[in-house]
Amino acid sequence: MHDDHVDSEKDVIYLEDHHHEGEHDEEDHIHICSIEVDADIFAKLKEKALENREIFRSLGIKAFNIMGSIGCGKTELIVKMSEILNQGAHIGFIAGDVATTVDYERVRSVVDRGIQINTGKECHLDSIVISKALERILGHEEDAGIDILFIENVGNLICPSDFDLGEEKRVVVVSVDQGPWIIRKHPILIKTCDVIVINKADLAKAMDIDVEKLVEDAKRINPRAKVAVTSAKTGEGIEELIKTLEIK
Repeated sequence: MHDDHVDSEKDVIYLEDHHHEGEHDEEDHIHICSIEVDADIFAKLKEKALENREIFRSLGIKAFNIMGSIGCGKTELIVKMSEILNQGAHIGFIAGDVATTVDYERVRSVVDRGIQINTGKECHLDSIVISKALERILGHEEDAGIDILFIENVGNLICPSDFDLGEEKRVVVVSVDQGPWIIRKHPILIKTCDVIVINKADLAKAMDIDVEKLVEDAKRINPRAKVAVTSAKTGEGIEELIKTLEIK
């Protein structure tokens, strides 16, 4: 594990604007963003995701794409899980963020290897940039030196829906302070996930939120997904989450 700060030349990848071209319609003073994505780009992203998945498989790395809004507790969950898992496993971390290295710095001390990706205007990670990050983390070693890889996606519940990174499991984190309808409002992402985490359970009483109803919403929208209830702050449910992810 490490407690060093970010070396911008070594640990951070900065992305230029890519994949999307925006057009704005000034008529009636309503600004409409028309997104045109080249079909070839999606084909390349799918191909790269398959390549990433094969790399993970061949090196025995369990990779997890952790998605969720800003403030839902993704980073703290990764910290809490890593503190448990790093006693017997080697952990890697890829942090996706629009501009900062805040989350990377919080996690770096409890993992073995890590890298920051600053996406600029991009609201999600994709398989191509993950491939570049893997080159930096893994190098050309036959032994990856990593058993588990946590990928913290850029904080939102919309953009990451369509982008396979090559991960073993897709994980979405919501929190009770986001209100009683948070899962119902984001069915597209919820349906793509293998594990749904309802975090900040310790705030349920204060927020007057029925956690069981959130669980019911999750199971109704995505019956195949496993659901975990946690509090990253108190540690509640962290061991159960690790089991749900089938890490141990």
